[in-house]
Amino acid sequence: MAKEPKNIEPKELTVEQKLKALFQLQTMLSDIDKIKTLRGELPLEVQDLEDEVAGLSTRIDKIKTDVEELKSAIASKKIEIETAKAAIEKYQSQQENVRNNREYDFLSKEIEFQTLEVELCEKRIKEFTAEEKIKSEEILSSTTALEERQKDLEQKRSELDEITAETRQEEEKLREKAKNLETTIEPRLLQSFKRIRKNSRNGLGIVYVQRDACGGCFNKIPPQRQLDIRSRKKIIVCEYCGRIMIDPELAGINLEPKVEPETKTKGKKEKK
Repeated sequence: MAKEPKNIEPKELTVEQKLKALFQLQTMLSDIDKIKTLRGELPLEVQDLEDEVAGLSTRIDKIKTDVEELKSAIASKKIEIETAKAAIEKYQSQQENVRNNREYDFLSKEIEFQTLEVELCEKRIKEFTAEEKIKSEEILSSTTALEERQKDLEQKRSELDEITAETRQEEEKLREKAKNLETTIEPRLLQSFKRIRKNSRNGLGIVYVQRDACGGCFNKIPPQRQLDIRSRKKIIVCEYCGRIMIDPELAGINLEPKVEPETKTKGKKEKK
């Protein structure tokens, strides 16, 4: 029986290759960050304007609903007034044919009650009409504000689209290269690098040594640790900021040689 071929594991990268790959990935991600910086606050401004436009639209719709309800209430009160006036006329007509004072007093009270109903309805109509006027003015002012915000939104979107169009192709290429490079890096190391980068203010997860100091936090690195970094035998992180350290030569960085300060020797004065 033929044996099934075993899955061939990809060749594990050396520490030197891992560091170089991480630094290359860092460079690509930094370039993507620079492209995002070019867009500035525009994406946030567009989002804020979109939220404001949506809020104003919702507000206008609600006020319009309130106005329709007020109009309906006014119409209802007008009907109640007509009904009450008709009742008053009926009771007044009945008063002409009453047989005793008791019936007359009863009809008088009914007429008084219906008269109060008319007055109350007229008062409500005035209140509703005043409120309707205020709501209508709110619709007008909110509609004006909405039109202005929509113009601002169109302008900001146009600016963002223009900048995005100029950088989209470059950003897509960088993202594709970064994605491909990530597949060659050990998952745990890649995850640690991304976590460090996320927690870093300048977005750097790996830095090179600059003048015996960390290129991220600029704290001095002990000589033995510098030797370990240059040996490229294991992953070294800064004991202060936690960033991964890389030898500048491996990173392809040419640093200017450190200039030692000149020491002046004071000559002894000759005795006379």
